[in-house]
Amino acid sequence: MHTLKLTQIGNSIGVILPKEVIARLKVAKGDSIFITETPEGFAITPHDPNFETQMQAAEEIMKRRRNVLRELAK
Repeated sequence: MHTLKLTQIGNSIGVILPKEVIARLKVAKGDSIFITETPEGFAITPHDPNFETQMQAAEEIMKRRRNVLRELAK
């Protein structure tokens, strides 16, 4: 567990993540991270949860309509 302090960054308030957290998230300067509320609290992830939901829907459509997509690819 890491305890983080809120710090003044210009006119905003920010959190500085420790190197170990950055390494575990596999992100670098300029990357985006996403914070989502869960039943257990908040989760920080480098993956956009909305994009993941859209990809799951697309995969389901591709499975159901495999023959149609194959014909369109010709």
